[in-house]
Amino acid sequence: MTPESIDMLGRAPLVILAEAVSMMLSRIPACRLDFEDIPLEDALGRITARDIVSPEDMPPHPRATMDGYAVRARDTFGAMESLPSYFEIAGEVAMGEKPDRPVVVGACHRIATGGFMPPGADAVVMLEHTVEADRRMIEVVQPVASGGNVIQAGEDMRRGDVLVPAGHRLRPADIGLLAGAGMVSAPVRRRARVGIISTGDEIVPHAETPPPGKMRDINGVNIAALSKSCGAEPRFYGIAPDDELALREMLERAISENDLVALSGGSSVGSRDTAARVMNLFGRNDRSGGIIVHGIAMKPGKPVIIAFAGDKPVFGLPGHPAAVSVAFHAVVRPAIERISGLADACVPRILPARLARSLNSAAGRRDFIRVKVERINEPPGFSAIPLLGKSGAISTIARADGYVVITEERQGIAEGEAVNVEIFD
Repeated sequence: MTPESIDMLGRAPLVILAEAVSMMLSRIPACRLDFEDIPLEDALGRITARDIVSPEDMPPHPRATMDGYAVRARDTFGAMESLPSYFEIAGEVAMGEKPDRPVVVGACHRIATGGFMPPGADAVVMLEHTVEADRRMIEVVQPVASGGNVIQAGEDMRRGDVLVPAGHRLRPADIGLLAGAGMVSAPVRRRARVGIISTGDEIVPHAETPPPGKMRDINGVNIAALSKSCGAEPRFYGIAPDDELALREMLERAISENDLVALSGGSSVGSRDTAARVMNLFGRNDRSGGIIVHGIAMKPGKPVIIAFAGDKPVFGLPGHPAAVSVAFHAVVRPAIERISGLADACVPRILPARLARSLNSAAGRRDFIRVKVERINEPPGFSAIPLLGKSGAISTIARADGYVVITEERQGIAEGEAVNVEIFD
């Protein structure tokens, strides 16, 4: 950011959100976090450090996918209710055992879902398509094709196939897949470390009763929780006073010990706001450092600062708690995902809804409207109720289920219009 771009009041021109995020991500190098093998039971939510390949075929042997009778499919050709095919019950497949007695012409074996297919059988007749003639004989009233109701060896996964790719956040289904392949551990990246500093002479620790003129530190705890929700490891460095030297010392330590740093407060233009001045110092000896964005065309969260110390991003977030939450989702989370080695940004959970009341917006600005979702008896089945309040009100975030975005090219959304609600984690 050049001095020529600053106006008489010390304000930089606002940057479109997408442009700000693109500028930031282009400066963050590819993931260099160490990796570790951790027990599979502890791997939920962690990001894989490399492709995890299957050591074996899954399943290792053909299995039944329905309760019924293992048969030779060609013996059922032409079977119907008026002219059934008759089969002798020659055996039963015990669960957990591999059968060795073959199925021969005109015979079948009882089999349950998951049972190993006996030699000679290539299909399973569903129980519902049979009638017991007596204890030793069944009638098949509907034919089955070869491979019907059977999962073949290696059909789920072949040996050497990629079970989970590198850069993937492990979900419960992924853990189950790895367990099915016999994995006891998973290679994952270490968690990205987020240094957190609250700023302001008016802030006291949240566990204290604030005296007149002071307020509890909401943002430090909130940013730590938001960082954990992204799979990162938060580290709180305390509350910095409105003193440049004290803040600089605290910030330098946080930068040296973490992968990125987030400050709350001190991002607005004003005589007592020291964060911007301190963050810009990192560009004096390193032209790639210092502030690259000061002010984003978004509401809430307009005064966000994005700076760099070397290749480490440093964020100056607003002091108002609701604005902090929105700004974190908009700019800090993409940085954490990039640093963590996440191959693709997380796909947000989107819920279609109808807007419960009209909303106005300013063209050229992206608005994040907190909403509560309620069920309704008309399509799409949900109503998005705006929770209007000032950005200093944390209660609007706590009561919200997510937010609706009004993009830069629009000047509002009409009541009853279809919207997409991005649901909070």
